[in-house]
Amino acid sequence: MTLRLYDTATRALRDFQPLEPGKVGIYICGLTTQGDPHIGHVRFTVAFDVLRRWLVRGHGYDVTLVRNVTDIDDKILNKSSDHDTPWWAWSYTHERATSQALDTLGVLPPTYEPRATGHITEMVELIDLLVERGHAYPAEDGSGDVYFDVRSFPDYGALTRQRIEDMEPAADADPRGKRDPRDFALWKGAKPTEPATASWPTAYGRGRPGWHLECSAMARKYLGDTFDIHGGGVDLRFPHHENEQAQSRAAGLGFAQFWLHNAWVTISGEKMSKSLGNSLVVSELTRHVRPLVLRYYLTAVHYRSTIEYGEDSLAEAQAAVERIESFVQRAVEAVGEPAGELAEIELDSGFADALDDDLNVSEALAVLFGLVREGNRALEAGAAEEATVRHTLGQVLAMTDVLGVNPRSPQWAREGSGSTDVLDALVQSRLDARAAARADKDFATADAIRDELTGLGIVIEDTPTGARWSLGG
Repeated sequence: MTLRLYDTATRALRDFQPLEPGKVGIYICGLTTQGDPHIGHVRFTVAFDVLRRWLVRGHGYDVTLVRNVTDIDDKILNKSSDHDTPWWAWSYTHERATSQALDTLGVLPPTYEPRATGHITEMVELIDLLVERGHAYPAEDGSGDVYFDVRSFPDYGALTRQRIEDMEPAADADPRGKRDPRDFALWKGAKPTEPATASWPTAYGRGRPGWHLECSAMARKYLGDTFDIHGGGVDLRFPHHENEQAQSRAAGLGFAQFWLHNAWVTISGEKMSKSLGNSLVVSELTRHVRPLVLRYYLTAVHYRSTIEYGEDSLAEAQAAVERIESFVQRAVEAVGEPAGELAEIELDSGFADALDDDLNVSEALAVLFGLVREGNRALEAGAAEEATVRHTLGQVLAMTDVLGVNPRSPQWAREGSGSTDVLDALVQSRLDARAAARADKDFATADAIRDELTGLGIVIEDTPTGARWSLGG
């Protein structure tokens, strides 16, 4: 089946064919390093991590993925000033926190992760090109601002299908130097209220880049004038992505051939954001929730569907993860680890067809859990169904690997370190004592140990190969 993706620009499912056979270039808008990331911030990274994994595993593409870092903007300057910290130190601290959060969630590192401040030269070159082509102009008030002239580009508004007359004025710079209130800033002139280190010299005066400019310049540098896929959160469609497309195409660049946008994580129907006071910071949340469970939670809903966060959401994800882990552990105990590499296993056609249908993860998981049920039935049948167990185990591990939730992956083995190792050792010692009591037919002691563990929230499962334990939900 051909991979089909929903292109926001055309509002239609389209067959995906890369510009260069065998290779795919993807640019996704990374985070602004103004604070620690919450799960609403990082959902896009998980969604595009699944896309990347499927392009590689399902279609054999060589994928170049660029995810930028916006390390200077108004919010960073304001927050760093409020905390009496240099803007670059504030930005770098939260860049590291973001990287740690994404690593915790098993997101593969990008091929390139350029910072805005490292690409001022490329941005100024793009501004020069736009001015030469009549699509940008320096402000006449001497502020040093440079604006994109939206009325000079007839296709402005094409991505989000808006008319200029219906748009709100651009709020990214002082309007006094604009020809039209909807013109947006490519370059922001230095202000006496801002640190001198937050500006760079140019022919237009000292200043810093506008938010939209950086992505056009960096996508061009790392992926070329035209590339395959541009992605990001649905809230970036306007003005950010609209402006990116306009300035790039006005400069004569082909830019993105597909636009993919993921939906929000919401709480009580509202977009998760720090301004609403309802953020769930990844570093804090994973103190209480296993990272694998959180990764599954963010993966399991179709990328274009909203995730509504509630008290029971993570409990459902935990139960699903434990169903997978329970089967995998029992199967490994019965037949051993799968032979060969997971990448060599031919995936179930139903699973592959689901992911080829615009990354329909929900349907792919339905196929996966169908196999888990089949595998559990085969385990109950014993030695006669070992071949089925072995085949199903390989399928389940290969599928979860594509989705980034393979419980046998070294990524999640980290969860077994530290205090969890201590807990495992303590519980196992009590299970060993219970097994010894049962062997001596001291069933009263064995039952007392089981009741002791149950009272602590530990679920005991007796299997032909011995007792297994897990934490109750």
